[in-house]
Amino acid sequence: MPTCRSKMQSNDVMNTMHAAVAAAILLSPLTAVAEQNDLREFRVGMPVSALPESGYDSFACAAEPTKTLSGWSDYSICAAGPNGARAVSFRYDSSVTSDGGTVVAGQPVTLALLIDDQAQVVGLRIATDPHTRLYLHKKAHLFAVQVRARFGEDGWTCRKIEPTATEQPIGGVFFHDQCEKITQARHFVLSRELFHDPAKPLTDFTDGTQLTILKPGSLSTAGR
Repeated sequence: MPTCRSKMQSNDVMNTMHAAVAAAILLSPLTAVAEQNDLREFRVGMPVSALPESGYDSFACAAEPTKTLSGWSDYSICAAGPNGARAVSFRYDSSVTSDGGTVVAGQPVTLALLIDDQAQVVGLRIATDPHTRLYLHKKAHLFAVQVRARFGEDGWTCRKIEPTATEQPIGGVFFHDQCEKITQARHFVLSRELFHDPAKPLTDFTDGTQLTILKPGSLSTAGR
């Protein structure tokens, strides 16, 4: 007959196994990416001509969502941003994705490629979707943890912004961080936010993560 101690140990093992499985499920869409790519078939530095011809849709100018595009090659229709690049937003083709949405590491996201005047992808922007279900929206800040696990914990330089009258902790937890990491091949810009304006309803809060992957030296720091 199992003792109370053995039952507790068994439960601890099972809890650890469950946590490991959950982490693997959340991280698999990121870690499954081929080493030379940044996300799926996308790699900063690739030419527009090499972008995939299928598997993606809902092309539009990220700065003007009502300005729709027929595909990647229409990028020049979009206005150049302060950094000189044209941002093209897109989604996964829901008919061929297992979860039916644009999801990275278990988190619904919005995606945009930054394309320069030489028809080269100089940046990739991944931002958690603020319009997703409340259950997932409340976890959006955790995407930043997954990003750092994917691209390495070392080498980040962060600036932490302190709470203000309109940006207060939620349940004692507050994040307003802006971090950067520069390697020989990539320039990562990571922002994370979790706070609430006390003057607004509790259901109206800020919770999100945005990752921008850039080709080092390809864009100015303004308007990323």
